[in-house]
Amino acid sequence: MRHEQMEVWQRSKCLSVEVYRELKGLRDFGFKDQITRSALSIPSNIAEGFERYTEREKFRFVSIAKGSCGELATQALIAIEVGYISESTGQHWRQEAMTLSRMLGSLLKTLAHQPRN
Repeated sequence: MRHEQMEVWQRSKCLSVEVYRELKGLRDFGFKDQITRSALSIPSNIAEGFERYTEREKFRFVSIAKGSCGELATQALIAIEVGYISESTGQHWRQEAMTLSRMLGSLLKTLAHQPRN
């Protein structure tokens, strides 16, 4: 299966686009860079993992994507608290990041049961 066909990749790409669009005008460039990188990391690492030759590499990159979900959820909470985004936007991002994290966790369990080459 290609990564573009996977629901987890499609949803993570959409979330990344939402983050970029919402923060387009944010002038705190350090924060903006960090949160957009974590959002972008999720679909990018899924894609990179599925383009690798071995199951071990695939597992590694999917695991990195899962970690980025936690990073994004934390940064969304901080963005709410400092007033960069609305409570509803931030909670939506947090909920979606945690849903993606669970989906990636299930994928990792499946990958862990496949022979690693």
